[in-house]
This record gives sequence, structure tokens and C-alpha cells, in this order.
Amino acid sequence: MVLTRNHKPVAILRSLDDDSHVKTRIAQYEALKNGKGVLIAKTIVLSKIESQNVILRKYGLEQHDLMAVKVKIENIESANIKDVRKRLLPIEGKASEFYFRQIFQLLPKGLRVDKRKGWKAFDGVNNTFNLAYTILKYRVHSAILKAHLEPYLGFVHGEQFGKPSLVCDFMELYRYLIDNFIIEFSQTLKSNDFMLKTEWYSTNRLGKRQVLNREKIRELTQSLNRFFEAKVGIPRIRHGNKQ
Repeated sequence: MVLTRNHKPVAILRSLDDDSHVKTRIAQYEALKNGKGVLIAKTIVLSKIESQNVILRKYGLEQHDLMAVKVKIENIESANIKDVRKRLLPIEGKASEFYFRQIFQLLPKGLRVDKRKGWKAFDGVNNTFNLAYTILKYRVHSAILKAHLEPYLGFVHGEQFGKPSLVCDFMELYRYLIDNFIIEFSQTLKSNDFMLKTEWYSTNRLGKRQVLNREKIRELTQSLNRFFEAKVGIPRIRHGNKQ
């Protein structure tokens, strides 16, 4: 992974033999047709909503009704992956809207926003989340390459030019960790920790975005990269006499 001086990821170096694991990729392509892809897509969306409940429960907020969500997902009976995607996304979108509306209330009063905004948001809070998600994206992309999977062939997210859809799929499973990290990181943030950045939003339109200043960007990226390298305790997993 190639990082800037502020420890922001900008590129990933790949080995020339990354594409040599043909059987793995064939199985991934076949999953789009044999029904496994539908099961994977449903599992990813349900798991994301379950993980959001981890954060909501931690801070004593109202949780998703997982039974109701599970029923909605299981009632999608189409075998067509494109049709399943169209029906899963509203479920995921509604859950995320409910989730962010609550966790944004955990931020300092002067920084709170009403709505989650992704690409090229104007406010500093959403752009702080976006920066952390970008770091997560590169981490997931690197892990997928190490697993010899095709990063551009996803199940929840469709195939688009230049979009690593499988990376986007797996990011959903880990976003809650980033959310918790940003909630804790933001508790000491003040208005002067942000600055305005002028950028082109389209060919003829300039806009100003509020982003963390250089010092805070460096602090966030370094802390988040340390978080990714942290060791955690897990139960031992045994298969017979083998660890």
C-alpha cells in the first residue's frame, strides 16, 4: 500500500501473479449464476445491519428489529442477482438512514449533521467518515488480493467500470468498526480543527468542502492505521489435534 506523508492511501502495488489463481476466480464467476451469489448478497446486507446494532446497543440507542429485517430479506425469492440487488438496496438504505440519524447525535453538538453524505460531502463530519472509509477500502482491497479473489466482481454491488464492487461488498461488514472509531475520535474535535477546501465539482462549478486540517488528518490516519494493526484476543479454534 502506498501512503502520502499524511498516511492517506493512494495506491496498492500488485504482484504480477495475482491473477494466477484461476479456479478461485472461476468459482466466483459461477456464484453469480448458481444461486450462491444471491445467498452471499443477502448475508452481507443482513450482517451489516446486525453489526450496526452492535454500535447502537453499545451507546444505548434504539436498535434495528433484526427479526423483521431478516424476514424481509428471506422473502426475496428471485434467483436473478440483479433483481435481488434492487430489492436489497432499499432495505439496506432504510436501515442505514435509521442508524446514522442516531449515531450522529453522539457527536459534539457543534459538529452534528442530519444526514449521511458520501462522495464530496460539504460538511466536515461526513468528510471525516469518508476519509476513514477510504482507508478501510484500501485495507479491504489489499486483503481481497491476498485471498486471490477478483475485486471487481461483487454480489451486493453491481459491476461498474472502475469500481471494485467486491471491495465495496466486504467494506459493509467492517464499517461499524470505523463508525465507532470516528465517534470516539470526534469527541475532542472543535470547529478550528477543520478548514475549507476549494474543489471542482463539475467542469464549470467550484465548491468549498469542510475537511480536517493537516494536523488532524495525520492524527486520524496514524491512529486508524494503528487500530488496524492492533492485536485482539479470540477463542482458540481446534480441528482435531490441529490449531
